[in-house]
Amino acid sequence: MLRVRISSLARCAVNLLIAAVAIALVHSGTGYALDADQQQAKALLVELCARCHAVGRVGRSPHREAPPFRTLGERKLYDEDFAKRLRDGLNTMHPDMPTFHFNQRESEAVVSYLRAIQVSGKP
Repeated sequence: MLRVRISSLARCAVNLLIAAVAIALVHSGTGYALDADQQQAKALLVELCARCHAVGRVGRSPHREAPPFRTLGERKLYDEDFAKRLRDGLNTMHPDMPTFHFNQRESEAVVSYLRAIQVSGKP
């Protein structure tokens, strides 16, 4: 049986490499941290919207005509009226989409969450 001795310097280098890979994975496109309000907003969107829309950074919308929330785009999310429309009741031209009303804190948290999950390009 062949025995290999690894020096403490080599062990340290391996540990640093493992740590660097772990950090890179956490900060890659699939790893993102949400604050408490964003986590609550995500839970709310899962409860209210996930039967039709993909509400996270990955996944396909169950309803073929419902866009994934990660593709809403900057123009809609930075529209000053978007949070207000969430509070007043977001209406669409789609007859099968219900109207939801959010309070001010929820609407601000939802917009913050949606901004956090946006991806560029097609889903």
